[in-house]
Amino acid sequence: MEREKLTDLVVRFTEAFNREDLDGVMSFMAEDAVYDEFNGTVNRGTAAIRAAFVPQFRGDYGKLRFHTEDLFVDATAGKALIRWLCTLETKRGPAAWRGLDILHVENSRIKEKLTYAKAKVPLFGEKS
Repeated sequence: MEREKLTDLVVRFTEAFNREDLDGVMSFMAEDAVYDEFNGTVNRGTAAIRAAFVPQFRGDYGKLRFHTEDLFVDATAGKALIRWLCTLETKRGPAAWRGLDILHVENSRIKEKLTYAKAKVPLFGEKS
C-alpha cells in the first residue's frame, strides 16, 4: 500500500470514530482482525470487535472525540501509529486522556488495532 493511501485510511478511520459511525469504523476492519484494548482485553473477529465498541458508540462514556497529535506510517510494513488526545464530554464535565493506536493493515483492511493509554487511573474500569 502506498504511503498516501495508508495515511488516508488512518485519517478516515479516525474520522469515522469522531462521527460516531460504528458501521463506518467496522468497514475498515478485516474479518479476522484483532483489537487489543488498552486494558488488555483482546477481541478477535469483527463480531467481538463490534461488541467491544458498542458502549463507546452508545455514549456510555460520554461523547468522545479523537484529536490526532502525531501520525507515523510505514507503507512497506503496512503499519501506522497514531497518537491522539481523546476528549470526553461527560455528565460530570469535560475530561481528556492521551493514547495511541498501532494499526497493522493488509489488503486495505485493519488486521490489528493495538491501543495504549496514558492515564493515572483507567477511566472506564475493568471488563469481566
